[in-house]
Amino acid sequence: MRRFPTVLILAALALALPLLAGARDGDIDKINGAARVAAGQQAGDVSSVNGAVYIGDGATVREASTVNGAVELGDKAQATALETVNGSVSLGAGSRVSGDVEAVNGAIHLAPGADVGGKLENVNGSIALDGAHVAGGIETVAGDITVGANSRVEGGIVVDKPHGWFSGSQRPPVVVIGPHAVVRGTLEFRREVVLKVSDSAQIGPVKGATAVRF
Repeated sequence: MRRFPTVLILAALALALPLLAGARDGDIDKINGAARVAAGQQAGDVSSVNGAVYIGDGATVREASTVNGAVELGDKAQATALETVNGSVSLGAGSRVSGDVEAVNGAIHLAPGADVGGKLENVNGSIALDGAHVAGGIETVAGDITVGANSRVEGGIVVDKPHGWFSGSQRPPVVVIGPHAVVRGTLEFRREVVLKVSDSAQIGPVKGATAVRF
């Protein structure tokens, strides 16, 4: 699992620089406050430190990122990447992220019709797909994963073992593959997990766990 260098560099730079808004063409940077893009509008990179990032319905941005705050992508909004440290990430219905969605210590939720072209990953916090699609796989260390009904994942699933500074939860993560969901690629578990798979779901090879059908 990558260590989210972009977000950590963002934090260091933001704390060292004065508050800027629109410093580059279309960029929005905030410190100690929320960064917002109104519905239907376009922006470049949108970032905050100690504040949330809100991308309105139908808006288009490049990267949306924050430290100590949530990232919310509205219905039918688009971005190239979403990143946060210490905050949740949510993708609205029909939204699209062409690259990766990453979080540290935060939950990730994809509403119906949301689409991620890259990887979906976090360290700690639940990951939930509700009729959504992820093309680049899912990876976590201590988060529960729910691939909800009719969701699709390519690139498999990895639950990594805790290492380094992160000791992880002692409770085994729970991984649920719901009715008519499809997970293509290997489901690899490098620590103990509880794996539940619907009878109507389709999954690839499983390493490190035994699936319980329901």
